[in-house]
Amino acid sequence: MRFGLFIPQGWRLDLVDIPVEKHWAVMRELAAYADDSAWDSLWVYDHFHTVPVPTDEATHEAWSLMAAYAASTSRIKLGQMCTAISYRNPVYLAKVAATVDVISGGRIQMGIGGGWYEHEWRAYGYGFPSAGVRLGRLDEGVQIMREAWREGRVSFPGKHYQIDGAIVAPKPLQAGAIPLWIAGGGEKVTLRIAAKYAQYTNFTSDPAGFEHKSRVLAEHCRNVGTDYDAIVRSANFNAVIGESEADVKDRIDRIRARQVRVADEGAVDAMLATLSAPESASGTPEQVVEKLQRMRDLGCEYAICYFPEAAYDRSGIEMFEQKVIPALS
Repeated sequence: MRFGLFIPQGWRLDLVDIPVEKHWAVMRELAAYADDSAWDSLWVYDHFHTVPVPTDEATHEAWSLMAAYAASTSRIKLGQMCTAISYRNPVYLAKVAATVDVISGGRIQMGIGGGWYEHEWRAYGYGFPSAGVRLGRLDEGVQIMREAWREGRVSFPGKHYQIDGAIVAPKPLQAGAIPLWIAGGGEKVTLRIAAKYAQYTNFTSDPAGFEHKSRVLAEHCRNVGTDYDAIVRSANFNAVIGESEADVKDRIDRIRARQVRVADEGAVDAMLATLSAPESASGTPEQVVEKLQRMRDLGCEYAICYFPEAAYDRSGIEMFEQKVIPALS
């Protein structure tokens, strides 16, 4: 099992009380720490407004951070979970990603999905088209990006996008194009798109749900003629790890105390409930190993972990590195 680490960027109210002028230093230092340790990749979210409710707290933009991490790290892979296809024209996105791949020396991953956060869609003037339109754009967009990265030029007379001889130079440094992580568990469309184009998938961390989605993905692969076993299946895990259950509770209480100062208590509590849900990677090291071992046995080869206290306290991350990763790698 390989492991990725989310870097706090404000979206989940994870930079509260840190002055904005210090945000980049906090993010950069955590990325440097991950670059020198056991993590295979670092990740950011592609969102503009905070959750669980929109607030005026900073949410730093994903692809700006990708460029910054490309320049400030040297080994670790760099991804977004996940880029919303409709937020940027796909051939423009291909151009951005290729440039950042060159800056990074060939370490960019493309996490891509249809998008879902209606409030920020409408606030930024994107409207909020139907799921069918959003997923249609995803299907066409990944085709455009693959051709742009492989050929350096792309034309595409699609329903949603019309591209006419766009030049994408430089091409990515990675041979065969930037890896595509197609995120989402929609069974009729998203997983079919993943079966056709993905090197990685990303869906639910609930064991029963993961097992079911895997079967659906396998069926799509059979239908479209691709190799199911060649696709790495991943999931995202909220993680609060402590020496004891009381320690875990104290950590969550400290997270809550910060977040309720800037957002509605009910909304915060609903979001924080995911930290202790059965599908989380929260608990003592022994409990977390047991949870992740079950997921690994179901075919989850990659765990991307979100530590909500990361900007304030790295001890949970260090405990995970020392007691969880060695047991599962």
